[in-house]
Order: sequence, then structure tokens, then C-alpha cells
Amino acid sequence: MKKELPYFNIEECRGGCQNWFFDPMMKLGGCAAIAACETCIYLSLYKGIKGLYPFDVQKLNKKDYLRFCKEMKPYLRPRIQGIDTLELFMGGFRGYLDNSEISCISMEGFSGKLPVKHAETAVRRQLDAGLPIPFLLLNHKNRAFRDFVWHWFMVAGYEDSGSGFYVRTITYGKELYLSLSELWDTEYDKKGGMILYSLHPNPLSG
Repeated sequence: MKKELPYFNIEECRGGCQNWFFDPMMKLGGCAAIAACETCIYLSLYKGIKGLYPFDVQKLNKKDYLRFCKEMKPYLRPRIQGIDTLELFMGGFRGYLDNSEISCISMEGFSGKLPVKHAETAVRRQLDAGLPIPFLLLNHKNRAFRDFVWHWFMVAGYEDSGSGFYVRTITYGKELYLSLSELWDTEYDKKGGMILYSLHPNPLSG
């Protein structure tokens, strides 16, 4: 079984790319702001929620994308330890949503300490509902995931095959399928996790 959400391209990239930033702090640690921005673009495009993206969502381009990330920066600003908890992300993104008068989006954190089977169920539920997932990975013993260490990225698909359950990750302008069980088993005590969205009726939607 395979489920892929529609996503968006900006120029040649799937989504945006952190390497585009001129601001050195955003280039180094802007991944949480990117996850929030890409959530906004996705929900504007595919769920019809107005007021999330301040530019023309039907004409996505690098210039507007970078301007939007700059607007998100005060809410999810890069810092020494990064946005290293689900609570920090939710608090910052909630500030942006409140200031944008968006009340139809709820968030809950799904801890990386929970069993991987529960994570698989949560991924299925979210993606089957057409909702992408911001995913936080902290440290990981497997060097194969070094590009994802201490990093926020988006999950926008899954594939349940005979060889395991894989998630479609989107980051740095590319997409890649990774084993959820391997991604989840970091072998560190401090865990990241996932942000799970839910939508509610909103007079500004549609």
C-alpha cells in the first residue's frame, strides 16, 4: 500500500531549500521555520485555508518563499540548541497562526519515545487525512541518517511493502523514502518526534 500527498515545487526543487538562505543563521538552523512555512503553503494549496501564505500561492517562486521564511523567523528563530522540542515548534507556530488570525489548525506532539508501531499508525492516519507531518530527528547512531540529524523535515507519503514501512521525506528541495523503524530507533535517550495536525471549520477557508 502506498500513499503520497500532492506537494509543490519551487523552481527545480521539491518544496524549498535551506541552502537558498543568505542569512547564515537561517541557512544553518532555519529548518523549523521551513517546516512551518511549507505547512502553510501546503494547507493553502490543498486545503483552501486562506490567510496562511502572504503571497500568491498559485505562483510560487524562490523570492516569495524566502520572504515568507523571513517573516516566520521571529516565531521559530534559530538558536544555539535549535528548535529541539516539539513544544518549541508548536508554541512558535501557534504564535504565527494567532497573529494571522487562523484558528482552524490544531497541533499535538507525538513523542519519539512512543513505540514505532504507534508512530506508524499516526503516520497512516495523518497522511490518509491529507495532512503532512513535520518530523524532528535529533541525534542518531546510524550514520546513514547524518543529513537528518538535529533537523526538521516534512513527511508527505508512506509505503507499506513486504520489506517494511517507509516514509516519504521532503527536505533540502528533495524527496527520499526512508525506513520508519530505522529512523525511529535513534539509540539516544533524548528523542524528537512528530507534529500532528487537525483541521476545524473556519469561515476563512474554502
